[in-house]
Amino acid sequence: MSTTPQFVSDLLAVLTALALPAALCSMVLAGVALRQEGGFSFEMGGRFQRWVLWSVIFLTVPQILSWFAGQGIVVPISSSNASPWLNNISVIFKNFAQDVVLARLVPILAAFFVLKAPLDVVNGHSPLASVISAIFLLSVSSSVQLMQTWNSGGQFAVTDMLSSIWTYIAYTILPEAAGLAVVGAIVSFIRHRPVAPLIAAALAFLSVPALWKLVQAMVGA
Repeated sequence: MSTTPQFVSDLLAVLTALALPAALCSMVLAGVALRQEGGFSFEMGGRFQRWVLWSVIFLTVPQILSWFAGQGIVVPISSSNASPWLNNISVIFKNFAQDVVLARLVPILAAFFVLKAPLDVVNGHSPLASVISAIFLLSVSSSVQLMQTWNSGGQFAVTDMLSSIWTYIAYTILPEAAGLAVVGAIVSFIRHRPVAPLIAAALAFLSVPALWKLVQAMVGA
């Protein structure tokens, strides 16, 4: 019976250990891409979605390997007794993600996005794009922790986590966005500005889950 080479086991152990820091860095890059794509509007299949998908993939590496094992592909078992120098590499990368990227770089990026907000106003654009991107960046750590709770632990953990993200957006984020749109409509009414677009946006946000169920019912029919 052949045994897995030690180098392969060590490499798998390091990749598994680096999955969480890589997911954090991917979410930071997603925040930057969100601002480039408009802040509160993003491109379908754009860089924001791709970086979020990579975060999901990194967070579900063990489950992805178990799926390959279920298809008959021999996957070596990750060993916790990796070579000391490989352990040092994983520790250094973890410390870099926590102490440099999250603790120092992310607040600086968010601060520059906040600085960009009044510049957007000066140029006649909405400041919401920069503000929303800054909020997204500052919530990267808690967002990844929330995503970890959505890991079903099964072979289809990637799609399960993506489904949980959709549910959270549709039933938690969009109702709050609808409330903000209503507040904006009230302010616009007081200032004698058009309120119809904001009211329409609030109704659209609240109707997204219903529209999705309607589409599913139509396809099922």
